[in-house]
Amino acid sequence: MSRAIRHVTVSGRVQGVGYRAWVADEASACNLEGWVRNCRDGSVEALFAGPTDVVAAMIASCRRGPPVARVAAVQEEDGHPDALKLRRAGEEFSVLPTI
Repeated sequence: MSRAIRHVTVSGRVQGVGYRAWVADEASACNLEGWVRNCRDGSVEALFAGPTDVVAAMIASCRRGPPVARVAAVQEEDGHPDALKLRRAGEEFSVLPTI
Protein backbone atom coordinates (compact mmCIF):
# COMPACT_ATOMS: atom_id res chain seq x y z
CA MET A 1 0.00 0.00 0.00
CA SER A 2 1.46 3.37 -0.98
CA ARG A 3 1.73 6.25 1.45
CA ALA A 4 1.16 9.96 0.80
CA ILE A 5 1.86 13.20 2.63
CA ARG A 6 -0.23 16.12 1.37
CA HIS A 7 -0.28 19.74 2.49
CA VAL A 8 -3.59 21.57 1.95
CA THR A 9 -4.82 25.13 2.35
CA VAL A 10 -8.58 25.65 2.57
CA SER A 11 -10.15 29.05 1.97
CA GLY A 12 -13.68 30.37 2.34
CA ARG A 13 -15.73 30.60 5.53
CA VAL A 14 -13.62 28.07 7.39
CA GLN A 15 -12.77 29.86 10.65
CA GLY A 16 -15.21 30.27 13.52
CA VAL A 17 -17.32 27.36 12.24
CA GLY A 18 -15.57 24.39 13.87
CA TYR A 19 -13.58 23.51 10.76
CA ARG A 20 -10.34 22.65 12.60
CA ALA A 21 -12.11 20.42 15.12
CA TRP A 22 -14.01 18.74 12.29
CA VAL A 23 -10.77 18.09 10.37
CA ALA A 24 -9.11 16.67 13.50
CA ASP A 25 -12.07 14.36 14.19
CA GLU A 26 -12.28 13.16 10.58
CA ALA A 27 -8.52 12.62 10.26
CA SER A 28 -8.34 10.76 13.56
CA ALA A 29 -11.28 8.54 12.56
CA CYS A 30 -9.35 7.67 9.38
CA ASN A 31 -6.15 6.96 11.38
CA LEU A 32 -4.27 9.70 9.53
CA GLU A 33 -1.23 11.46 10.93
CA GLY A 34 -0.72 15.21 10.66
CA TRP A 35 -2.05 18.51 11.92
CA VAL A 36 -4.45 21.38 11.24
CA ARG A 37 -4.27 25.09 12.12
CA ASN A 38 -5.87 28.44 11.36
CA CYS A 39 -3.91 31.06 9.43
CA ARG A 40 -4.21 34.77 10.06
CA ASP A 41 -5.40 35.32 6.46
CA GLY A 42 -8.63 33.42 7.28
CA SER A 43 -7.63 30.12 5.69
CA VAL A 44 -7.06 26.75 7.34
CA GLU A 45 -3.88 24.78 6.70
CA ALA A 46 -3.52 21.02 7.20
CA LEU A 47 -1.05 18.20 6.65
CA PHE A 48 -2.31 14.64 6.10
CA ALA A 49 -0.12 11.53 6.06
CA GLY A 50 -1.26 7.95 5.52
CA PRO A 51 -2.39 5.55 2.82
CA THR A 52 -2.75 7.38 -0.50
CA ASP A 53 -6.43 6.53 -0.95
CA VAL A 54 -7.33 7.58 2.60
CA VAL A 55 -5.46 10.89 2.24
CA ALA A 56 -7.26 11.54 -1.07
CA ALA A 57 -10.63 10.80 0.55
CA MET A 58 -9.81 13.19 3.42
CA ILE A 59 -8.94 15.97 0.99
CA ALA A 60 -12.21 15.34 -0.87
CA SER A 61 -14.04 15.67 2.47
CA CYS A 62 -12.23 18.96 3.11
CA ARG A 63 -13.79 20.33 -0.06
CA ARG A 64 -17.19 19.96 1.66
CA GLY A 65 -16.25 20.58 5.31
CA PRO A 66 -18.67 20.68 8.24
CA PRO A 67 -22.26 21.85 7.61
CA VAL A 68 -21.79 25.53 8.54
CA ALA A 69 -18.52 26.00 6.62
CA ARG A 70 -18.45 27.38 3.10
CA VAL A 71 -15.35 26.11 1.30
CA ALA A 72 -14.32 28.32 -1.62
CA ALA A 73 -11.11 26.50 -2.61
CA VAL A 74 -8.72 23.76 -1.54
CA GLN A 75 -5.12 24.01 -2.70
CA GLU A 76 -3.00 20.90 -2.28
CA GLU A 77 0.62 20.02 -2.80
CA ASP A 78 3.10 17.37 -1.74
CA GLY A 79 3.96 17.58 1.93
CA HIS A 80 7.38 16.96 3.46
CA PRO A 81 7.91 14.32 6.18
CA ASP A 82 9.68 16.93 8.35
CA ALA A 83 6.38 18.84 8.60
CA LEU A 84 5.01 16.00 10.74
CA LYS A 85 7.40 17.16 13.47
CA LEU A 86 5.05 20.11 14.12
CA ARG A 87 2.63 17.74 15.89
CA ARG A 88 2.42 17.80 19.65
CA ALA A 89 4.42 15.06 21.36
CA GLY A 90 2.49 11.81 21.59
CA GLU A 91 -0.28 12.87 19.18
CA GLU A 92 -0.94 11.29 15.81
CA PHE A 93 -3.01 14.30 14.69
CA SER A 94 -2.75 17.73 16.33
CA VAL A 95 -4.69 20.99 16.31
CA LEU A 96 -1.94 23.63 16.25
CA PRO A 97 -2.03 27.32 17.21
CA THR A 98 -2.86 29.96 14.61
CA ILE A 99 0.03 31.24 12.51
